[in-house]
Amino acid sequence: ELQQKAEETELLKMELQMLETERVRLSLVEEKLMDVLQLLQQLRDLNISKRALGKILLSTLESCRDPQPGKAQLFEVLDTLQQELTACELLHRQPMEQAQSPRSLSNPLVISC
Repeated sequence: ELQQKAEETELLKMELQMLETERVRLSLVEEKLMDVLQLLQQLRDLNISKRALGKILLSTLESCRDPQPGKAQLFEVLDTLQQELTACELLHRQPMEQAQSPRSLSNPLVISC
């Protein structure tokens, strides 16, 4: 009976370790998903065209067609999508354009001369 309890304890420890590993994996996926959603929100605020966004998404899916060994496909797609969105030129040139335009004033009613 003592041997059986020890085996059950060992099985429970292994199950707990597997659950902890899964929790960490899900946490990483959640963080990556939040990053991607924030980038999508920024691009939406910049009025990116649906066509441009579609090209980014299709490029991501194309590059993830053949999953890399040892890497979870969902995480790979999210990671690649984040890289594609981060590389979007619209995100990088927007701050410079805003700084140069009169619309960047804090009060929209002020007219610059």
